[in-house]
Amino acid sequence: MGIIEKIKEIEAEMARTQKNKATEYHLGQLKAKIAKLRTQLLEPQKYATSFISSCFVICQWFLVWKIIVIDSSSKGSSGAGEGFEVTKFGHGRVALIGFPRFFLFCGILIEAASYEFTTLTCIPGIIHYNDTKIQLLDLPGIIEGASEGKGRGRQVIAVAKSADLVLMVLDASKSEGHRQILTRELEAVGLRLNKRPPQIYFKKKKTGGISFNSTLPLNHVDEKLCYQILHEYKIHNAEVLFREDATVDDLIDVIEGNRKYMKCVYVYNKIDVIGIDDVDRLARQPNSIVISCNLKLNLDRLLARMWEEMGLVRIYTKPQGQQPDFSDPVVLSSGRGGCNVEDFCNHIHRSLVKDVKYVLVFLWPYCGLSHTLQDEDVVQIVKKKEKEDGGRGRFKSHSNTPARISDREKKAPLKT
Repeated sequence: MGIIEKIKEIEAEMARTQKNKATEYHLGQLKAKIAKLRTQLLEPQKYATSFISSCFVICQWFLVWKIIVIDSSSKGSSGAGEGFEVTKFGHGRVALIGFPRFFLFCGILIEAASYEFTTLTCIPGIIHYNDTKIQLLDLPGIIEGASEGKGRGRQVIAVAKSADLVLMVLDASKSEGHRQILTRELEAVGLRLNKRPPQIYFKKKKTGGISFNSTLPLNHVDEKLCYQILHEYKIHNAEVLFREDATVDDLIDVIEGNRKYMKCVYVYNKIDVIGIDDVDRLARQPNSIVISCNLKLNLDRLLARMWEEMGLVRIYTKPQGQQPDFSDPVVLSSGRGGCNVEDFCNHIHRSLVKDVKYVLVFLWPYCGLSHTLQDEDVVQIVKKKEKEDGGRGRFKSHSNTPARISDREKKAPLKT
């Protein structure tokens, strides 16, 4: 029985099991088993170390080398092959993900048609907005079962994991089931949309058993359930501390340790084919925005929403004795390093932090390295003065002459 069949069998057993106080421990163990199997499903297959398997792998690599090198050289210089992942560029990355669709965004050269499955590979583009460069990735549409590898679903989701923001493009004229299917497929591979990491401290130990503590009353997890989930992962020595009323799924995510928490904006396209009441209902949903690519409606608001969700901060530098430079700002974000003064110094140069004496921020007094910078702040960094040999600095505050007159060196008499 394969991994996918085991997952489906456990899901069927969970569907048959009634949810009550007596079965919560059994359901917690089943959820832990599903999480382990899905993690194994995402890992690359491990080949056997036997001689026959090794020879089989060598033959496969030889055939791949023959196809790539010999066949390509015989066909002539046809250029590089078509890849899926693209290099990161700009100050942020946004991934468009959804069902098979046709999409045209902000003048980027993306193929558009009136049929589905138009986008077959990852198409990158650059958006220039507020003196920043945002990389936009138009990914192929995914279908139900993408987390199991159907329709290049794993490749699409892997690229979406590397983005700073996910735009889930939905059809406003269709049902809400598409949103639930896409959310379920992304959560199956470890993506948590619009959620923050649970406040659970977990650390493995070599000895000492399992230590279970909490700072508040728990309603979803107790000590027995925690022990059973840890034993399912073959963990018998660990320290667990709950700082919030978390659920069983949150505890499993912390134990797995490979979850990624991302922001997601639900973009409802084709609002020109539905009524005004439906548009108002969709626009009032949390983390949602409505647009029309055909009539180019509300695209400017979508750009502003992307800017807000990514949390980009523009910082302008001011050299000493000169005017601020408003042409080329330093762009920071909370997802890429942070937005305080120390992160700003590290962005310029790694060795700048130890040379900082104090920092001047416009409309603020002297600031330290932990000060949080806001958008369009003007920053001036004052470095420590360089020391010279035999003095305290370039501008000495004391003299090297002796304090007493008798200790002064007498000058030699003039020769006459």
